[in-house]
Amino acid sequence: MVRNTIRSCYNLGMSSQKKQRKGSRVQQAGRAESDGQYLLKLVLVILLGTVWLKFGSIQQFGAVPVAGIPLGALCGFLVVSRFEHMQTDRKIWYAVLVVATIVSYFLPAGIVL
Repeated sequence: MVRNTIRSCYNLGMSSQKKQRKGSRVQQAGRAESDGQYLLKLVLVILLGTVWLKFGSIQQFGAVPVAGIPLGALCGFLVVSRFEHMQTDRKIWYAVLVVATIVSYFLPAGIVL
């Protein structure tokens, strides 16, 4: 009788420890970043989106006219995929990078050859 009581108390203690471990994993995976870190990431992604290697005159590669190569966007995609762990955050950064790249194509920004 006493053994059954001790076992049931021990089992209750073990189950609560397992629940705590699961909660701690969620907290580690979903760690929050400060506003300063988020703003820094935003500025870096926008700056990467504005880096273009533009040509002085339009070049023809086959039948496709090319006015420039978005070097910053290519590097930005690699950086975001490497350092951002959550898929939803990656999608947001990719969208910001694409919009910044498209907008900067029409602006006089980039390295001109």
